[in-house]
Amino acid sequence: MSKTSNPWDLTQVLALFDLPFNDLLFRAHETHRAHFDANAVQISTLLSIKTGACPEDCSYCAQSSKYDTGLERERLLPLSEVRESALRAREAGATRFCMGAAWRNPTDKQLENVISMVGVVKDLGMEACVTLGMLTAPQAGRLKEAGLDYYNHNIDTSPEFYGEVITTRSMQDRLDTLAHVRDSGINVCSGGILGMGESREDRASFLATLANLPRAPESVPLNMLVRIPGTPMADIPALDPIEFIRTVAVARILMPTSHVRLSAGREGMSDEAQAWCFFAGANSIFYGDKLLTTDNADQNRDRALFDKLGIHPLIPAGFTERDDDDEDHTSPMGGCGGGCSHAHHH
Repeated sequence: MSKTSNPWDLTQVLALFDLPFNDLLFRAHETHRAHFDANAVQISTLLSIKTGACPEDCSYCAQSSKYDTGLERERLLPLSEVRESALRAREAGATRFCMGAAWRNPTDKQLENVISMVGVVKDLGMEACVTLGMLTAPQAGRLKEAGLDYYNHNIDTSPEFYGEVITTRSMQDRLDTLAHVRDSGINVCSGGILGMGESREDRASFLATLANLPRAPESVPLNMLVRIPGTPMADIPALDPIEFIRTVAVARILMPTSHVRLSAGREGMSDEAQAWCFFAGANSIFYGDKLLTTDNADQNRDRALFDKLGIHPLIPAGFTERDDDDEDHTSPMGGCGGGCSHAHHH
């Protein structure tokens, strides 16, 4: 739970960022160990169920119809294909299956199709997560009835920097959707993207915004900007990995019981940088070749890294490897839903 009675203010968060690296990591690691198994990482797989042609203008996104990124537009995937992908993900060790559709907000008819997909994932004994853009309160209620475990909707960045990233939807629109999801009883997954040209103060404000929600998100995906040719952010200088690790550590301190997920951009990180992120409190990753439309770290490389570090996949309570019993999959150990690669529009 976030400390709602005593919200974090920007000065406090910046003071954490300013700590000597060793002190910050020591504090983050202590916090992490107090709430989690320090050597367990939750594994999710992400599938794009509808790619491209999104009307939003998020400056980082390959799926926006506003930029020519060479991405082919696709229709909503058939149910059989979703089932096949989910099955493959489960065999590869994922316990949560996240589905992303490039919509501004789903129509009720589109939502019905997604609900069938949620059913398919649940039948395989996995946790289900979707990210579909903005939701109304009744739509969130429908997804809850369908058994959805997580809804991902990222706030992307700080309220102050937000206008530099997207103009077709306000930060308040995003917070409203998160409130509908929270009120419906679905777990909230919300994070953002680092390295879009924001300042350290923006990174602090972004984390404080999440930590100060009435209840912190169960899952906080932290994406490193993947610079996509054709988008306005194609040429932004890369964020220093040390600053990214600091951000992971501050997120862990501000949101002690949330799963902090290394999402997009992980394939560009060295083993050493990822190891520091795990030490700093990251305990969830996306696993598989693709995050919506951006490449992800290779599965074999992930296995080798886990072996080297002595890290094992976190299996949520009630998750059954083989038999499809549909008992309790609402494990409090769950991380986020589509910590979505920011290949997405949330």
